[in-house]
Amino acid sequence: MARTLYVGNLPWATKAEDLADAFSRYGEVLDSRIITDKQTGRSRGFGFVEVKDEDADEMIEALNGSDFGGRVITVNEARARESQM
Repeated sequence: MARTLYVGNLPWATKAEDLADAFSRYGEVLDSRIITDKQTGRSRGFGFVEVKDEDADEMIEALNGSDFGGRVITVNEARARESQM
């Protein structure tokens, strides 16, 4: 089983591979992605990391509030996306 973690306050230059590298120190990363603006293609400063269920809590504990590229990041379990009308 997998869980998706939200990662906020990322430096603008962060790549999906950077996220995967940081999180893989604490468990298995299945996927990582940075959310970008549809018009400009620039990072919106947050992303998601899909991890094995048993590794998620340790990753949140270790990385939430930590320094990542000079910024203090927020890491928590992602919430379901609300539908837009």
